[in-house]
Amino acid sequence: MSTRVWIVGVGMTTFGIHHDKTHYDLAHWAIREALADAGASVDDVKVAFYGTTTHGVLEGQHSISGQIALRGMGIQRIPVHNVQNACATGSTALHLAVNNVRSGESDVALAVGVEKMNIGDQQRTLSVFHGGYDRSDLEGLVRDMVLLGGEVEDDDPGHRSIFMDVYAAMARHHMDIYGTTVAQIAEVASKNHDHAADNSRAHYRKPMSVDAVLGARRLSYPLTVPMCAPATDGAAAVVVCNDAGLRRLRARGTVQVLASSIGTGVDRDITAYDDYITSHVAQLAYERAGVGPSDVDVVEVHDATAFAEILQTELLGLFGPGDGGPAAERGDTRIGGRIPVNPSGGLESKGHPIGATGLGQVFELTDQLRGTAGSRQVSGARIALAENGGGFHRGEEAVMSVLILGGA
Repeated sequence: MSTRVWIVGVGMTTFGIHHDKTHYDLAHWAIREALADAGASVDDVKVAFYGTTTHGVLEGQHSISGQIALRGMGIQRIPVHNVQNACATGSTALHLAVNNVRSGESDVALAVGVEKMNIGDQQRTLSVFHGGYDRSDLEGLVRDMVLLGGEVEDDDPGHRSIFMDVYAAMARHHMDIYGTTVAQIAEVASKNHDHAADNSRAHYRKPMSVDAVLGARRLSYPLTVPMCAPATDGAAAVVVCNDAGLRRLRARGTVQVLASSIGTGVDRDITAYDDYITSHVAQLAYERAGVGPSDVDVVEVHDATAFAEILQTELLGLFGPGDGGPAAERGDTRIGGRIPVNPSGGLESKGHPIGATGLGQVFELTDQLRGTAGSRQVSGARIALAENGGGFHRGEEAVMSVLILGGA
């Protein structure tokens, strides 16, 4: 019988711009919350996986971010592993923690994700995204974007990461194949801004109508600013344990990790959705969890843009090909709809502190499964799914994580 793994503690800072907080301040905030939630002390943690993608690039602290952060709050002697895996960094830290306690190597493990992205230099902050594609083949990246979305005249590029151009090309491709509309993409963004209005930890908490989303400053067609995730400061942490660890903690409530799957893509026709990385990794997760898409009650997906939510809900099997946009228009993905997606507000509104994003999703889903999400509570939530992708390589994400959780 497979060893059970439990999420027993979650912590998360507010996501936003924290001029008065250091990288380590944010990490300590999230870790202290997670430990308190787990009924654990620093001495209970036997191994830690510390995720960050920008600390080295923006502040020069390469290699040992985790050792410094954890020593600063009294977590000493234990193994500390630094994790970097693009936007899936936090999910990867959790995946490693889950496998560690499942194997019995440790009985209590800590996963942390943290970013301090707003350092007063916007161009430098945007430069961190250049590591998320093959730097040796920039021509190949441009060729793939043109293959997907055609060439677009853009006389007002504005300030944005290159990934907004990538997502825009993917969106145009989807629009050409399935008839997805700009209004449907705006509907997703409006829904997520509405959800975030009641999330006290979200970066943006202002509801937005579809018309307001469509009328906002454009970035790369068909995307406007409210359809895209901001550069965010923040941290999140999760404590996991096996049955042995659970017996010695004073956890308030447990959530079971039913499956955690991570994978990378294969060489394929990038204009087709066959064998897309998300579908492959999701199928592994469904099989391991013993559930299917129809069993899922609540979802957090990696909506770095509103279009990404449409695409990922289709690839996860929650909707059929081309039905993600119409489902958003029908209200299926709103709280109270058939399958609520991003009740937290998603990356567009909750924010996207890269290495913390995947663990921020887990924070939300743990609240949902515990029934403690307040006005954002999804009624009767028992099975939750988180999708968190990172980077871009040959027409799809370079890394994909799908996590399935079960409530009591």
